[in-house]
Amino acid sequence: MHLPSRSTRVLIPFLAAALTLTACSRPDPGEPSGTASGTASGTASGTAAPAGVAGVPGTQAGRQLRWFLDAAAKPPVADADLTAHLSADFLADVPPAKLNELLGQLAGLRLERVTTSTPAELTAQVRAGGQSLRLVLGVDADGKINVLRLSQADQPSAAPAPAAWDEVDRRLRAVAPDVGFLAAEVTADGSCRPVHAVAPATPRPIGSIFKLYVLGALTQSIRMGTLTWDTPLTLAGPMRVPPGELYQRPVGSKVTVREAAKLMISISDNAATDLLLHAVGRPAVESQVLRWSRHGELNVPFLTTREFVLLKAARYPELADAYASLEGERQRRHFLQETVALESLDGLKDWSEPRHVGTVEWFGSPEDVCRAFARLSGVGGEELGRVMSANDAGLGLDGKTWTTTWYKGGSEVGVLAMGFLARSAAGKTYVVTALTSDPRRAYDEAKAGSELLSLIRGSFALLAKG
Repeated sequence: MHLPSRSTRVLIPFLAAALTLTACSRPDPGEPSGTASGTASGTASGTAAPAGVAGVPGTQAGRQLRWFLDAAAKPPVADADLTAHLSADFLADVPPAKLNELLGQLAGLRLERVTTSTPAELTAQVRAGGQSLRLVLGVDADGKINVLRLSQADQPSAAPAPAAWDEVDRRLRAVAPDVGFLAAEVTADGSCRPVHAVAPATPRPIGSIFKLYVLGALTQSIRMGTLTWDTPLTLAGPMRVPPGELYQRPVGSKVTVREAAKLMISISDNAATDLLLHAVGRPAVESQVLRWSRHGELNVPFLTTREFVLLKAARYPELADAYASLEGERQRRHFLQETVALESLDGLKDWSEPRHVGTVEWFGSPEDVCRAFARLSGVGGEELGRVMSANDAGLGLDGKTWTTTWYKGGSEVGVLAMGFLARSAAGKTYVVTALTSDPRRAYDEAKAGSELLSLIRGSFALLAKG
């Protein structure tokens, strides 16, 4: 889960060095080699793509990339435009005058391809002044650019895909101390038939993967006729939880169920999630998780994203400790309604170490996650398919081998979880889930995410071989 109190990895905005690189220059060895996203998901290598064309993901980071490419094509950029798209911290380090000076030296900047992509950060290969450059762009909780770095495009390539299951196990255990994994085939009756697994029945933190249960409850409401994909929903103040698009819209804004669902899944929009959770009702989501998960009781009461953030960031650790110490659903519901609900999201501080990842979270096992994907797959329908396939997190499976890819992941400090469903051209459906966590220390989400994507990509290749 992308938290409002936790900006994308804090990286010093760096642009000028790219303008003086020579053939013998070398990047900073401390610079990350990728983001939590994986391999190419853009245009073919070597094919230039201007802003606004296919190859740029429809994420917050992707939209800011489009703006940056357009802005670089016609400097100077007005201060008001820069302020609208760049964070205050970024502009404090690189004032508008300096940024426009640098943009003026990027004549002919063009996108070659997006190489990795998550909702809040992407990496792309661009070309300017005859040089191929690596661009890293990240956005903060408000969707503004807070990372913009250019460097020579000779970074190490992504980790190779594993060649065997024992390699998957070995590399997975190197990501974090607590791991769970399942590669399974979804059978005709909607069951998950394990092909390979590591602790598949053990419940672990799943982050924003919980949003699959909200989507499941939503599809049930639509089948019952309580809601439709076109039903308008009204954004109320308590639902405006950052980050995401809806957080930036004013109270009272209208949004359809369809748009909210797509935002919830494709960019993990928290306001959209709480809006849908309110529309279907917390009891409906709890009923859904109890049906689909063998560990559903761990998620009752089912936290909203607002409650989760307040427990983690407001008067920490007082509220989190108090909530975790309560026994029973009734006491916890009362605490959420009478104490947590009175807190404000304003002025919450960032944190850089794990906080109650084993007690204040959403939980499930790899088997539970597979079951949720399988149940959603069984619901069917074009609308649901479009929602679930809006973002593949940069997995980039071969379209000739795999006709459908669904993704939902989640993260917070000390937690990184990924789940994918893919349907093969041969008509078989598989789910691969990796759940990782460390309650004691933060680990490099960018490095871990890139490795998990490599392992998952390789797992699908192993599944296709049979």
